[in-house]
Amino acid sequence: MGVPRPTVRLVSLDDKIRVVDPKNEIDWTAAMEDHAVKRAVVVEEQELSGFILKSKSPTCGVWRVKVYSEGGMPNMNGRGVFSAELLRRYPRLPVEEEGRLNDPALRENFVERVFAYHRLRKTFKARWTVGSIVEFHTREKLLLRAHHEATYRKLGRLVAGAKSMPRPAFAAEYQQGFMDAMGYKTTVRKHTNVLEHMLGYLRKTGDETGRQEAYGAIQDYRSGLVPLIVPMTLFSYLARRHNIDYLLQQSYLNPHPKELMLRNHV
Repeated sequence: MGVPRPTVRLVSLDDKIRVVDPKNEIDWTAAMEDHAVKRAVVVEEQELSGFILKSKSPTCGVWRVKVYSEGGMPNMNGRGVFSAELLRRYPRLPVEEEGRLNDPALRENFVERVFAYHRLRKTFKARWTVGSIVEFHTREKLLLRAHHEATYRKLGRLVAGAKSMPRPAFAAEYQQGFMDAMGYKTTVRKHTNVLEHMLGYLRKTGDETGRQEAYGAIQDYRSGLVPLIVPMTLFSYLARRHNIDYLLQQSYLNPHPKELMLRNHV
């Protein structure tokens, strides 16, 4: 197309979405689809764990891309040619549009999905056994619960019956379910439920003072007085102090590098 490329748009013609340069009356559909197929392999070649795309773009937009009809007003139901091929080929890959990353909740969810997807791929890429998947699922339990309780429980049942399933079928179903769960945004209520569940592990330590401090931090977080990092930091400290193995191994306490400071906002 050249640089800068001409303005193109998605147009609905003969029951097919086409990429058209309206000014020069050029149909770029075949060329763009071929290019999208060739470029999508970069995910495998570079082992990418996430992809950020340009919003509203007829080539890269993921949601609400304008699709024009021959004479009517455009609808907002389109998807860019490249992003459509990317998601067709890698349905579990975390993707997001750059504009939406200005939303703190969407940004945190995307980053969590990227690191979760990396851990998931690494686990299944290795010579996995049912035992190694049980260990993986155990580490991810609290994080899954913070995103979607129902899918967390469904995955638990799936893992429990893994030995009775063909390996490819189990791997496909677990990975899809895992990323589906991670696609749900966390909320203050979900985090509070998980944090209160974690309080139970402090009862066994006999550290009533530490447990009360953790409970107070949870209530402050629920009320919006402190960010999530406050109870998280306290739980991490108490888990190390009392050597609570189950909590120490949970991805929920460290789902992404602390330098990103994604849990520091109220």
